[in-house]
Amino acid sequence: MLKHLAVMFSFALLLTQCAKHSTDQVDTLFEDYSGNKPGAAIMIIHDGEIILNRCYGLADMEQSIPVTDSSNFRLASMSKQFTAMAILQLMEKQKLTFSTSLREVFPEFPAYAEDINYGHLLHHTSGLIAYENLIADSMTIPVLDADVLGLVLSVDSTYFEPGTAYRYSNTGYAILALTVERLTGQTYPNYLETHIFGPLGMNGSLAYVRDDPDFPNRALGYSVEGDSILYSDQSMTSSVLGDGGIYSSTRDLYKWDQALYGTELILQAYLDSAFTPWLEDYGCGWRIENYRGKKRISHTGSSCGFRTDYQRFPEDEFSVIILTNRRDPGVQVLAEVLTDIYLFGEAGITKIDRRQP
Repeated sequence: MLKHLAVMFSFALLLTQCAKHSTDQVDTLFEDYSGNKPGAAIMIIHDGEIILNRCYGLADMEQSIPVTDSSNFRLASMSKQFTAMAILQLMEKQKLTFSTSLREVFPEFPAYAEDINYGHLLHHTSGLIAYENLIADSMTIPVLDADVLGLVLSVDSTYFEPGTAYRYSNTGYAILALTVERLTGQTYPNYLETHIFGPLGMNGSLAYVRDDPDFPNRALGYSVEGDSILYSDQSMTSSVLGDGGIYSSTRDLYKWDQALYGTELILQAYLDSAFTPWLEDYGCGWRIENYRGKKRISHTGSSCGFRTDYQRFPEDEFSVIILTNRRDPGVQVLAEVLTDIYLFGEAGITKIDRRQP
């Protein structure tokens, strides 16, 4: 009996030492985000359990507020998965289908939009002109989703025939957010709150427009240039919500992650369609690829003051979430290193040397 207890104790000690070794590696990986710098929130989820929850640096430099797992970061393009979910919910309610023409909802579009359907918008195959390229240099007021509609209505062509090619489109996702408003009579932020955030208990998450009343635990964005740290929170496009205007925390995203394994928000058939690619490896708000032989569903986010990454390996019920409040560098490689350590059981620490901005 004593020998058995000794073996169990030794095994438990080994697990503790391995866990400490792993967290030491994570601390090393995120050393640049520690201390008096813009920070990062990291969460790893496995089989429904949070197996790593680490926070570094500051969410607000001026007030020296540290990052916590309740800090709300701008998700940037990670927001697209929520916009797509809202559209899929409306499809479930038979408000529209993948084949619904854009002009059925927005008859004011030029004739070219007759050939654009909602499948094209969701999967970045619409060919719509990038609204970012249509913003006049003289404009000083941040663009809203409704302004995107006005900008794209001013042109009479697309990049290519809809459905024939893939081109990542922020315009398409702004139009999807406006579709939610037009078909429901709710504002896009209110729809998210009543149909996604509220039901899941994501109490800190919201779609945020600059100059709206501030909200608790908002992380501010920065740019780190050498030894200089510059405030870089909003740009001319930061208030466009459908393509990148959602704020959330790792604590809230844990609830979102777990909901994607069930049918609390949507029937399984529609949920499956979110993770089914069309042209290229893109579904409804998600990139669908293989990483080291395993199916990976993921999305990055990048804006003037934030970099984010969210990777899911559904066959293993394993997820990595990284939220940072600095413009650069990108964090996808960091997420992959964490996957190497915690899913594949490899050190992976040298991979950071290949990190791309």
